[in-house]
Order: sequence, then C-alpha cells, then structure tokens
Amino acid sequence: MTGRGRTAYAGRGGLLGRWWRQAWEALRPWDPLRSIKAALAALVLVSVLITTGLVFLAIHSATGLRVITIFSIIASLLITQIVADNLTAPLREMTAVARAMAGGDYSRRVTRTRRDEVGELAETFNRMAADLAAADRHRKELVANVSHELRTPIAALRAVLENVVDGVSAADPETMRLALQQTERLGKLVSQLLDLSRLDSGAVRLDAKRFEVWPYLSAVLKTASLGMGSGGSRSRARADVPLHLDVSPPGLVAYADGERLHQVVANLVDNAVKHSPPGGRVTVRARAGAAPGSLELDVLDEGPGIPEADRIRVFERFHRGSQPGGDGGTGLGLAIARWAVDLHGGRIQVAESPRGCRIHVTLPGSGTATP
Repeated sequence: MTGRGRTAYAGRGGLLGRWWRQAWEALRPWDPLRSIKAALAALVLVSVLITTGLVFLAIHSATGLRVITIFSIIASLLITQIVADNLTAPLREMTAVARAMAGGDYSRRVTRTRRDEVGELAETFNRMAADLAAADRHRKELVANVSHELRTPIAALRAVLENVVDGVSAADPETMRLALQQTERLGKLVSQLLDLSRLDSGAVRLDAKRFEVWPYLSAVLKTASLGMGSGGSRSRARADVPLHLDVSPPGLVAYADGERLHQVVANLVDNAVKHSPPGGRVTVRARAGAAPGSLELDVLDEGPGIPEADRIRVFERFHRGSQPGGDGGTGLGLAIARWAVDLHGGRIQVAESPRGCRIHVTLPGSGTATP
C-alpha cells in the first residue's frame, strides 16, 4: 500500500472511529453495561457470534471458508479496536489532565462519558482536581493576605522609629506607645497564624475534661477585661464596655478542652468588645445542652450587628465584613474560634438577635460529664 493509500485508509478509519464513538454516546442512556468486565464479555460474545454467522454463511453458500475466516478476523479486530479505544479514551484524557496539573494548571477536567469503573475513576479524578485547585487558590490567598497583614504593622512601626531616629519626633511616651501598639498588633497576628497552622496541620489534640462553667468563664472574662488576648498578647482593653456573665444553673458542669474553649470565648469577647459602642455591654451566656456535658454558649454585644450577606463568610480567615470603617483587626479571631469549635465536633454560627450581634456556640459534651 502506498503512502497516499495508507493516509486515506487511516483517515477513513479515524472517521469511522469518531462516528462509532458518537453513535455509542448517543446510545449511552440505554447502555446496560456498567462494568469493564461486562464490556469485555460482550466483546467476546459479539466476536463469537460474528464468526459463527460467517461460518454458517460459508456452509450454505459458495463462499470459501478461507475467505470467511479472513473476514471474521478483520471484523473481530475492528470491533476490538473500537471497544478498546472507547475504554482507554478516559485514561488518556486523565493522563493529559494530570500532566497539566503537574504544570500548575488546575482548571482542566476529565469528561465523564462512561458509567463503569473508568467513569467512576474519572469522577473521583475530577473531585481530586477540584480539591487541589481549591487548596492552591487558598494557598495563594493566604500568602497574599499574610503578606499584607504583616506589611501594615511593620511599615507603621518603621515609620515611627524612623521619625525618632531622624529627630522628627521625640521618643516621648506617646510615640513609644504608638510603636508598642504596632508591635502588639504584629505579635497578635503571628500568634494567630501559629494557632491556625497548628489547627490545620492536626497538631492540636483535645484534652477534654469536666469543669465548672461559672468559675471558668469568670476567669476568662477577667483576663479579657485586663486586655490579654487568647495568644498571650496584650491589647488595650476598653473600660467603657462592661462584661457580664450569665450562667444557669450556677453549678453548671460541662465537658470540653479548657485551652481550646478559652480561645473560642476570648476571641468572641474580643470581637464583641471591638464592635460595641461606648457604654455598650457584652454578655456571655451559658446554658446546659441536651446531651450530658454539652454546653450552649452565647456571646452578645450591642453593636451594629453582622449584615445578612456577611454571616456565611464571617468565620473565614481574613474576612472583615462589608461594613465601612474597619476596626484594625486581622480577621483571624473568628476563624480560630470556628476551628476550635470544629475540633470539639460542635457548631458555631451567627444567631438572630433583636439588637447587636449574637454568636451561638454548641459543644456536644460527653456522656461521662456529670456533676
């Protein structure tokens, strides 16, 4: 066969294969075969039937058995090639997509055209690609956000110190107070990032114990009123926002990790104090849950509240809401609170409140947590 003949034959073969695949996909909703084993069994059965039919045709006609054998081999090879191409097409597509992902392109997906094991593999591959794309996007956003958050207090601190060194401003208590404020902000950010890193990596393990709720929360609020953050960093406390504790019954006992719960309450109280107006009150209310040792916790403030559009994303890291005039926070406190609650298997959400904002926390407790 000449080169032109081989090219024409290959073109006709490719066109026939594409036509067969299109017809196969058109019949896909009525395809009863849902496994590769069944498809291969059907292939063998069709080949046997074709060969048997051609043999009967040779017996009852003048056609030679040798010619019939050649035709049966050609027909079997053609059907095998078409079926094999249909079976391996998703695998070749997955190989191409995997190479693209290795090069950093996570946007490509595998077209699922089969309902057998290869189709299930393609669906699982697409889910993995989507997870990797989300992780890569989250990594880029985290690096950008962390860079921005670190740059802001560092630039402010550098400006203050440069003014002192250049003699523009004196090293008086007010100037040093500004420098200390930016240093504390930087330390708080680093502490929060370390907390999130430990939570993400699974390095944090729960050490849940029984404890009395009233003295525990009283100590947490006392620490918050002194301006000590959950990570040990000191922030300026607001004397014009009183803290109120409401525990019922007074002898309530719960079951949780004290250190992780301290992170939750301290961050929620810190966020509530920041958004409270002068003279507004922040209330921490604790009640017993339905299960033994479970705890229903509410942190309420009298601030402007959280808009409906922000309630879903308010616990995402670096999210500061859509309200104008930020508070200078990092947007990590509520994210840490959510992760700590998730470690307990609990739930945290923005609840309805007639005034201000109410964050509701539910901790599942344990059946052994009895007074």
